[in-house]
Amino acid sequence: MNWFIFWIIIYLIVIIYLTIRHVKSTDLENYLVNNRKTRTLPLVFTILATFVGGGTSFGLMAMGYESGFAAVGIGVAYVIGFFILAYFAPRIRRFGANNNIYSFPQFLNEKYIKNQNSSFSKLFSSTVSGVNIFIFFFLLAAQFVAMASLLRFSFDIGFQTAAVISCLVVISYTAFAGLSGVIITDMIQFVVILIMIFLIFIPGVLADTVSLQSLSELPKEMLNGTSYGIVFLLALPVFFAPSVIVRMDIWQRILASRNEKTAKRVSIISGLGMLPFYFLFPLVGMAIKITMQDGLDPKDIPYLFLDKHCTTGLLGFAVVGLLSALMSSGDSFLNIISISAVKDFIGWKKHKTSKKQIQKRIRITTFIFGIIALLMALNFPKIVDLMVIGLATIVIFVPVTFLALIKKDVIKYKKAALSSILSGFFVNLGFFIYGIVSPEQFQAKSSFIPGFIIALIVLLIGISIKKKKT
Repeated sequence: MNWFIFWIIIYLIVIIYLTIRHVKSTDLENYLVNNRKTRTLPLVFTILATFVGGGTSFGLMAMGYESGFAAVGIGVAYVIGFFILAYFAPRIRRFGANNNIYSFPQFLNEKYIKNQNSSFSKLFSSTVSGVNIFIFFFLLAAQFVAMASLLRFSFDIGFQTAAVISCLVVISYTAFAGLSGVIITDMIQFVVILIMIFLIFIPGVLADTVSLQSLSELPKEMLNGTSYGIVFLLALPVFFAPSVIVRMDIWQRILASRNEKTAKRVSIISGLGMLPFYFLFPLVGMAIKITMQDGLDPKDIPYLFLDKHCTTGLLGFAVVGLLSALMSSGDSFLNIISISAVKDFIGWKKHKTSKKQIQKRIRITTFIFGIIALLMALNFPKIVDLMVIGLATIVIFVPVTFLALIKKDVIKYKKAALSSILSGFFVNLGFFIYGIVSPEQFQAKSSFIPGFIIALIVLLIGISIKKKKT
């Protein structure tokens, strides 16, 4: 335990120093989008820290233990998605700067309702923000589950106590630092992840699998990626890849970039940079599957692997490194849903509200949302399911977002857009619940497929009806 405390103290000293030195919490533009002046390297690091660190790395290791290389399909889909994003990133950044856009929900509101003060506008805005917030609650809860799992083993405390501690740490930092602080910590945490990759994960995987030769002992469906079914694997590049362009955390980074060229460059580098991690982390779970008994709790796989391959001092560094990565993802998710909620539900742009009051409301919202995500983590501590439903549900926004990015005048399709979002959301949620209740009938992790298809069909029908009327 002494080593854990030593590395935690070192980490906290570094974070507090950099935060005090670089974060100006009274500057609203800095708090929300880092003054739209962020360079390429910090943005790449913060995107990679979110996509390959934290709960994602835990989820991929757990998926590797459960299903083998099926998890790699998500990485391949993301690479495709980031190249799609690279095409649209310059116009996203330009539109955001010209129209003072701070979030993805605000973009959809600007395009489809243009801040009209009507009951429909309020319904549309509430739906867009509400569904996005619902999605990111699952991702945030996954971070708390992973952090609690590490703390439980490291300090020999109960899961509930560990989850509460994790939640309070993330809430405190996010409320104080905003996006500028998130970017600073993400850079540090991604460097820590890289150190762990080369010192622990790669050597450990090669040792456990005899330079990958013993992977042949695993069932063939784990090796060919079909553990969740061939439909899940084939659907990822088709339906899941476009989800990159509708992730609120990605939009916040693109909007924070210093110019359009930076936004495009960051998209390409981030997409290529994350793929190796989506191969390595599933291999960690597969290595545990080979060397240890079946029936382990998937969320405990990372710690079991670290405990097996680390000395006492290095284990302390690795655990704190993973905790920092989890905080990196957690504060990113909590930051964006709090900003979105304040903008779209409290409506700080519609009233003459001071910047100080805006930040106060965001911080209060941060606390409330953090507690809600904590309750989700305590009552549904299945990290793989939390991660998958959070990542997959967001695809229901793809049709309306592509329409808004491609066409200029889409306000005439606002009713079709609202119907698309709502129908896709409820179909996705319904199939996910059905898959949880009857796993032998339907794979819950494939619920995004019917959700996406219905959202697209409803939007196309709505557009067709509108064109006939006009």
